[in-house]
Amino acid sequence: MRISQPFRTGLIALIAVVGASLASAAYADSGTIRITVVKAGWVIGGSAGSGTLTFQGRRYALSIGGLSYGFTFGASQTELRGRVSNIRYASDVAGVYGAAGAGAAIGGGAQAIVLTNEKGAILELSGPQTGLIVSADLSGLAISLR
Repeated sequence: MRISQPFRTGLIALIAVVGASLASAAYADSGTIRITVVKAGWVIGGSAGSGTLTFQGRRYALSIGGLSYGFTFGASQTELRGRVSNIRYASDVAGVYGAAGAGAAIGGGAQAIVLTNEKGAILELSGPQTGLIVSADLSGLAISLR
């Protein structure tokens, strides 16, 4: 059986692309993350906070900041803990994360969220939220290494 040259070239290119994507996923690692975020607003909201990334046995300090737009009223503090995956270096956590969400806390509540940045880092976070806030908004969260 004889295989045509264009088909053979396409097959080799496909194998190379699949191999490269599997290799990059195989080298990706994961870590744990803990952040504290304070959010306040009236229509336009702002958030700020700090946290710690634990990755490959080392701890990295994080800074958090963000804006939201939509229906936001009140203020809250959220203690989020979870896992960060699909990273090769600690710096892969740094970036902008976008989310659309709705929630409320009157005294206390809980929050859970999954976020992805432009580098492919995936944050799976959950934790308690305290304060008085009602929100249904679009928000952006920027995380940077300190």
